[in-house]
Amino acid sequence: MGDLSLTWWEIGIAASLLVVNGGMSWWLRLGLGHRIAISGTRMAAQLFLLGLVLKQIFALASFPPVMLLATAMTVIAGVSAVGRIENRFPRIHVATIISVWASSWLVTAVMLGLIVRPDPWYSPQVVIPLLGMVLGNSLTGISLGVDRFVGDLKSRRSEIEMRLSLGATRWEATNDVFATAARTAMIPILNTMSVSGIVSIPGMMTGQLLAGAPPMQAVQYQIMIMFVIAAAIAGGVISAMLLSYRQVTTVDHQLNL
Repeated sequence: MGDLSLTWWEIGIAASLLVVNGGMSWWLRLGLGHRIAISGTRMAAQLFLLGLVLKQIFALASFPPVMLLATAMTVIAGVSAVGRIENRFPRIHVATIISVWASSWLVTAVMLGLIVRPDPWYSPQVVIPLLGMVLGNSLTGISLGVDRFVGDLKSRRSEIEMRLSLGATRWEATNDVFATAARTAMIPILNTMSVSGIVSIPGMMTGQLLAGAPPMQAVQYQIMIMFVIAAAIAGGVISAMLLSYRQVTTVDHQLNL
C-alpha cells in the first residue's frame, strides 16, 4: 500500500465539502451557516493544537505529561457534558466531572492492565487515543441521561409531588423517570453496536486498516473498544444520574428543582 499521508491542500478540498452543509442551511433557512463555519474552524484548530501537544508528549514518553493531558481531557469532557444539558441544577459540573472521571478511568485501567497491556502501561500512543474515545462517548451518554432525567422531573412535577404526598419515598416517586432516562442514554451506543460492520465501519477499525493493520486485528480491537465504551457509558450514566438524583430531591422526600 502506498503512502496515504495528506497535504494541507488535500485537507482544504475536504473542507470545501462543507459547502453542501451551508447550501442546505441557506436553502431551508436553517440559520446554521455561521455555526457551520465556526464549528468547522474550531474543530480544525483544536485538532491542530492537539497534534502539536501529542507530538511533544509522544517524544517525551514519560508519566507526568501523559497523566496531565489525561486529566485535562477528563475535566474538559465533564464540562462539555454540561454544555449539552438544558435542564441543569446546582453543582451539576461536579456531578458530570466525577462521573466521567470515575467511569472512563476505571474501564481504561481495565483495558490497559488486562487487555492491551502496553509497555510501559502509560504509553501515550496507547493511553491518550483509547481514553479519548471512551471520554467522548461517555460525555454524550451522561448529557443525554441527565438532561432527560431532570427534564422529565420538571415536566411531571405535579405527578411526582402527588406520589410524594401520598407517602412514596423520593426513589419510589422518581424511579420510573430514572429508568427512562437511563434507557435514553444507552440507546445511541446500542444502535451503534447493532449496525457496526454492516452499515458502518467504526473509526478505530478504519484507522487501523488505513495504517495497514491486518483486517482481523482491526476487527478485534474494534470489538474490544466498543465493549469498553458501552461499559463506560453505563457506569458514567448511572453515577451521574445518581448524583443528580441526590441534588434534585431531598432527604425529606421532596423535589428540589
